Amino acid sequence: MRFELYVAARYLRAKRRQAVVGVVTGISVAGVAAGVAALIIALAITNGMKRDLQDRLVDSSAHVQLMQVNGNGIRDWRPLFDRLSHVPHVVAASPGLYEQVLVGRNARDGGALIEGILPDYEKKVSTLLSTATPGSIQALEPQPQPANSTSPADVALPPIVLGKDLADTIGAAIGDRVTVISPQGELTPYGIIPKWMPFRLAGIYHTGFYQYDAEMGFVRLADAQRLFDEPDLLSVISFKVDNLNRAPQIAHAIEQAAGKGYMTTNWMEQNRELFRALRLEQVVTFIVIALIVIVAALNILIALTMMVMEKTRDIAVLMSFGVQPGQVRRIFLLQGFLISVVGTALGLVLGYIAAWAGGHYHFIHLSAEVYSIDTLPFVSRPLDGLIVSALSIGISLLATLYPSSTAARILPAEALRYE
Repeated sequence: MRFELYVAARYLRAKRRQAVVGVVTGISVAGVAAGVAALIIALAITNGMKRDLQDRLVDSSAHVQLMQVNGNGIRDWRPLFDRLSHVPHVVAASPGLYEQVLVGRNARDGGALIEGILPDYEKKVSTLLSTATPGSIQALEPQPQPANSTSPADVALPPIVLGKDLADTIGAAIGDRVTVISPQGELTPYGIIPKWMPFRLAGIYHTGFYQYDAEMGFVRLADAQRLFDEPDLLSVISFKVDNLNRAPQIAHAIEQAAGKGYMTTNWMEQNRELFRALRLEQVVTFIVIALIVIVAALNILIALTMMVMEKTRDIAVLMSFGVQPGQVRRIFLLQGFLISVVGTALGLVLGYIAAWAGGHYHFIHLSAEVYSIDTLPFVSRPLDGLIVSALSIGISLLATLYPSSTAARILPAEALRYE
């Protein structure tokens, strides 16, 4: 062991006549550990929020959507659908008809965005219905009703699948009859009368993403066209692509293949503000919690300054034996380095353990109405540990510059004059 490191470690272990120096050193180690652990946990939360939201958004919705510029919908869509399904990098495509409606049961109702789908195509583009109760997807498949059916009237009703929160809002359970009211009504001498249609709740899905669970429902495409009185009409054609990061370029290729009068949107454009806010939150969180490390560095500064004052005579004796001022400076630099390394190591262990526990057990629950997700996600990355460690040790070493320089400037004759 080098001389400077040996003396630095000896000073940290030695009993001191002034116990307050040892207390401040312990507080410095605890402060560095707390700051590092807090940074690791905060970065794990922000990374988890970003990953969880991105995964749910991407898996629950299409990567690219094609629609008409004038908003009148896509007619004679089958030839266009077949042509665009073969655009390079398009993995799957699905037709859809959207409409804002009112869903009610008895005296309770709620607004919803109903989508008419073809299940065989939709499940290749989105995983939203994969969380639905068993039999939900099969119920949405086109099934002609036999003419001699003796089933109860409600069983013959067209099926609908709703999100869990929406079903709870209207107080509906599987098998119940619900009414869907469309504002696209019929023109009568008394004005426009909204069109309504009864459905049977065939399934309930739960993604944990409030935006989908509380505001969306699915019906057969033919039933949606009949409800909205729009035969053979689509609102959008949804696409799944093979590379999420190239979604804008692939969307442009789809738009060019569709021709004039069509426009596309992709998952990045739809959620740009959300991910921008998450990045800003991550930066602000890092800066704010890094102040804890700065406070711990000030404690290191105080501890080493007090140690220099306490060890002035010992430093003078060492220098009188031939120890160079540079070696004295390195002794105190190494003391600060050891404090920061010990604190950083403890903080990394505590932070990663806490992040693992939070991500594994999901013991922190959130209000889905506010945060869009129902549990707080944790995703810890090794790169975050490297960044936080470099920040912690760097700030701590800066705090040792003043006391180490002060110790190196001690004059042995002056320090030992009255001893």
